[in-house]
Amino acid sequence: MGEKVKSVEEYLNALEPAYRAELERIRALVTQLAPDTEETMSYGMPTLKYKGRALVYFTASKKHMSFYPSSWAIEEMKDQLTHYKTTEHAIQFTLDNTLPSRLIEDLVRIHVREIDINRQ
Repeated sequence: MGEKVKSVEEYLNALEPAYRAELERIRALVTQLAPDTEETMSYGMPTLKYKGRALVYFTASKKHMSFYPSSWAIEEMKDQLTHYKTTEHAIQFTLDNTLPSRLIEDLVRIHVREIDINRQ
């Protein structure tokens, strides 16, 4: 993906099918939990915004995918993330070790809660 993509759909269309399917699954879960999200590209990553703020980002690299739910959510759920490489803002996963739907839902709910109380 050397060229700058302009939409989430364009980003996903450029991925290999297995990565695309996994990121589509995440996209669908997040939009089901927070139906008022707005899709955009931010920092070169597909982004779902909630109440005008980034709720989650998700990306694919050559060897892994990343999910960015917020540092607050990662910190709160760190005990359930021990099987994944994490940074302050991201959770890395692979097709062999995907993020379970329940975990994604919990991470998203935490960030929605924090946005709802206007945490900065």
